[in-house]
Amino acid sequence: MAPRPQPQTCPGTGTGTDTVRRFAFELPALTGSVARARRLAEERLILWGCGPDIRDTVALVVSELVTNAVVHTASDRVVCEIREGEETLRIAVRDEGGAAGPRIRDCGEDERGRGLLIVDALCSAWGADRTGHGTAQVVWAELAHGMGEPC
Repeated sequence: MAPRPQPQTCPGTGTGTDTVRRFAFELPALTGSVARARRLAEERLILWGCGPDIRDTVALVVSELVTNAVVHTASDRVVCEIREGEETLRIAVRDEGGAAGPRIRDCGEDERGRGLLIVDALCSAWGADRTGHGTAQVVWAELAHGMGEPC
């Protein structure tokens, strides 16, 4: 098994609450929304004072999760949420369902289909949960980060 990623830095308020900051947005389930989701995530992390390393990682994870929701579900829209906790930065993408749950697959030489392998390599944890609304699901990923360190 590959070693898990080391904590990345994004400063928070250190209030002791489970959720320090949260940002969510909704986009149409179109391929053009992937770039928009990536930009929105990066812009928010800049506002939060996060460094370029964690911004790049979050942008890549957001891209992969939104792409999966757009390509592999029958959704008309997707909702992306970034939530900063005391020890993790959580990215969650909710779709309207219509597909089997996400899974890592052997892609061979194919250039497509490596998204969840990338998410698994970059994140400390990831998974999927049904939302209770038909076949809708939330696919989430968590990045460990050190809140007391400077960006």
